[in-house]
Amino acid sequence: MRVSIATAPGGPNPNEDWVGATTSLAVVLDGLSTAGLDTGCRHGVPWYVAQLGGHLVGALADSGRPLADGLARALDQVAGLHPECDLANPGTPSATVSIVRAGAATLDYLVLADSPIVFERGDEYTVKTDLRVDTVVPELRAETQRFATGTPEHAESVRRMVEAQRLTRNAPGGYWVAAGSGDAAGHALTGSVSLAGVQAVAVMSDGAARLVTDYQVATWADVFGILWERDASGLISAVREVEATDPDGRRWPRFKSGDDAAVAFCRLS
Repeated sequence: MRVSIATAPGGPNPNEDWVGATTSLAVVLDGLSTAGLDTGCRHGVPWYVAQLGGHLVGALADSGRPLADGLARALDQVAGLHPECDLANPGTPSATVSIVRAGAATLDYLVLADSPIVFERGDEYTVKTDLRVDTVVPELRAETQRFATGTPEHAESVRRMVEAQRLTRNAPGGYWVAAGSGDAAGHALTGSVSLAGVQAVAVMSDGAARLVTDYQVATWADVFGILWERDASGLISAVREVEATDPDGRRWPRFKSGDDAAVAFCRLS
């Protein structure tokens, strides 16, 4: 498996996405926005995703370890790095997780929250994602769409939405993300697909998948066309080019004018 990776912040703040890869493994993490709310942790989201990413790659170096077990191990290891922080705080630094690992005959995958994995097989595209977050506080999600991105009203509506989402995070009936303990790993969606016929796999944060998922200006075939021609960084550039035509979020209402983006583009022999 040959992997190209790229990540870039969506604005002036530090990048809260993370991407890493080996010749058999690709990992993308998308740190959840705090919206300026208290997290109970002094380290911050960029620190958290960097630590979790490194520990994940280490845990999954054992090719016989199931992906969910590797995630649980990495989560507990990172929790052990900052026991002085309040890891029970509902806003403790957290992230989505998407993983692909190539074996002898299959591609194993894990998704926890809404960073998609897309498999290209001929002209067919299979998407693995976890959209449980979209089912919580829908009225507050809709409220954010009333205001132009970057206005005080928009920022306040996003803050209210995040505050409400936190109460459903890693809780029954809510949605699950990587956070303060290994328990969330048991709620990830996992599976395997046959290597036969798979030409490529794209592992993306939602900020990189927006051309299809949010803006609906491209198909997955278009996205893979960009990836084959321009590589991982080219896809992020294509997203930024589209976002620049709608900086206020009037055409495509969203939480940020530009979201952090991360891509691992995996070519299969």
